[in-house]
Amino acid sequence: MSDIKIYHNPRCSKSRQTLKLLEEHGVEPQVVEYLRDPPDEETLRGVVRRLGIEAQQLLRTKESLYREVCPEGAPSPEEAVRLMVEHPVLIERPIVDTGSSAAIGRPPENILPLLPHEQD
Repeated sequence: MSDIKIYHNPRCSKSRQTLKLLEEHGVEPQVVEYLRDPPDEETLRGVVRRLGIEAQQLLRTKESLYREVCPEGAPSPEEAVRLMVEHPVLIERPIVDTGSSAAIGRPPENILPLLPHEQD
């Protein structure tokens, strides 16, 4: 087990591909099935900070639920975090988090810079 976490949805093909890519590189991540075990606000704020994005950019805006809970468009950063905590289906996936940096695995290769590099 490593310090690397993957916020994973086993029903999502990109999430499965990203997990497989981690495993192929010898990483046994902590798998967080975020739909069953959603992150709290503090954790989510940390992930957003490590991703280097605004919280609204982590929202899955094409989900029908998004249109229901945000009928007037993009919420504030605080509201976006609250919405993702209350409705984890709105969190973009998969997210790989090393604790010091993070990446969204869309495409899965986005996570490669996070992986430990083998010494020659």
